[in-house]
Amino acid sequence: MSFRHSTKNALNWLVSPFGLEIRRRTHDWSDTRNFIPLEETLAASERMGLSVGDYIDKVLNNIPGATQFTIDEMSRFGTFSQAIQTVLEIGPGSGRYLEKTLALCSPSRYEIYETSVPWASFLVKRYGVVFQPTNGGLLNSTTDASCDLVHAHKVFSTIPFLPTIQYWSEMVRVARRGAYVVFDIMTEECLDMPTLKEWRLSKIDNGSYPATMPRAVAIEFFTTNDCSLVGSFFVPMGKGRTEAFIFRKR
Repeated sequence: MSFRHSTKNALNWLVSPFGLEIRRRTHDWSDTRNFIPLEETLAASERMGLSVGDYIDKVLNNIPGATQFTIDEMSRFGTFSQAIQTVLEIGPGSGRYLEKTLALCSPSRYEIYETSVPWASFLVKRYGVVFQPTNGGLLNSTTDASCDLVHAHKVFSTIPFLPTIQYWSEMVRVARRGAYVVFDIMTEECLDMPTLKEWRLSKIDNGSYPATMPRAVAIEFFTTNDCSLVGSFFVPMGKGRTEAFIFRKR
């Protein structure tokens, strides 16, 4: 019997009168309310010789190349065709979109609004980004019309309605004229009957995830707030897909 196992048994004997038991913590990868564990993910990606983002796509999400596909589509619609000095990303998490964004542009400033402090600290250390404080709905530390690219990926399909439209208003505010605004949502185009069955049978119970939003609402919100729709495309997520939109500030 190993020392670790013996210690665990001894500790369980001590706490058992209180109705407690010590167990190894495991992460539920389907639960978006819990952040992906930092150290475990870094170690696993290193063992496999993959970047963190590619590891999450290939191993955890079982959708190899999903992040790169999104970046390629953004590029196809012209997102990286102009000089980009300042980027703002909402909810970068592990930095999988951040990493690939930096491969296509060289901003002098990259701001992130992230609620997971361990991951945000990791991104600051690895990429030199600016970690801004957030309350989960506002971009208070960013000045008006200061960003050339404002984007969020797999964020608005996981949070409730009100924070989503708060963030949308903020994205418009911080985007300068000619800037690109990119995000994805689960629209009605993503909700065919076979997909609904997949979600129903998944038994996922994650609060607001997956959150849905009418396509027309998103388009009208941005087009009535000084943005033009450049294009949209579908990207895989969980048991279905989301629709990604690219707008440009007028």
